Amino acid sequence: MKSSNKIGNFFGDVGSEIKKITWPTRTEAIQYTLTVVVIVVITAALLGLFDYFFNIFYSNL
Repeated sequence: MKSSNKIGNFFGDVGSEIKKITWPTRTEAIQYTLTVVVIVVITAALLGLFDYFFNIFYSNL
């Protein structure tokens, strides 16, 4: 009995904490998503360039 009461309390607490969350607006979510996508693309391009130039450098040795 005690463990089911603890589980019930846990899920009740989770529900009350979820209600406290300030969720982003649709516009904010789109802006954050685009920011992440742009940073990932830039990082991938930089890593690709480093890989390309290191391959050229080491293949000529």
